[in-house]
Amino acid sequence: MKNYKYLTYITAYYVTILLISNIVSTKITNFWWLTFDWWTVLFPFSYILGDVLTEVYGYKSTRKIIWTWFGCMFFASLVILLVQYLPSTSDWTYQKDYEHILWTTYRIMFASWIWYLVGEFVNSYVLAKIKIWMEWKLLFVRTIWSTVAAQVFDTALFAVIAFYWTMPNWVLIAVIISNYIFKVGVEVLFTPITYRVVWFLKKKENEDYYDINTDFNPLKIN
Repeated sequence: MKNYKYLTYITAYYVTILLISNIVSTKITNFWWLTFDWWTVLFPFSYILGDVLTEVYGYKSTRKIIWTWFGCMFFASLVILLVQYLPSTSDWTYQKDYEHILWTTYRIMFASWIWYLVGEFVNSYVLAKIKIWMEWKLLFVRTIWSTVAAQVFDTALFAVIAFYWTMPNWVLIAVIISNYIFKVGVEVLFTPITYRVVWFLKKKENEDYYDINTDFNPLKIN
């Protein structure tokens, strides 16, 4: 693998966005006629970074970063679970509130293990394949359609696992539909920025990877 200049920074921001998204997702809000959690606000940026990673560095590099995120999330989940059950001081009166938030966060993190591994691998796979089929032309086609495909799995899996039994079914359905529309919309809206970032990285890294002979098995680390 080449000694890429910007890959480490992108990986750090990518993992950070995903970790933060799981914490802030405990709050549900309304914006005009949309109902969504705050995970939805940050999460689309991880898909944009995922598009950039696959487009510039290829599926293999993206797969390694996805599993890096999984390791970080697993460690964070263990720490959160440990802190939840550690004894508190007698004058600290927020234990029940703390446990409630941590339990919800832990459930969301567990949900993210499933939906994100499915959704991001679908996103990366579809983008890489369309890039080959279209012979690198029309970047917006592969970034948007890879998101459209991945979000079908991603949004539904996350919402059901994270929020089922915690809210009425009609609210859950509203969250799924709103999240899907919002995330795909963000992808479309940020397409010009994605173009500029991809162009910049391809020029600076001297890389434009094509996954022609790539093994797309998501379980492989290297």
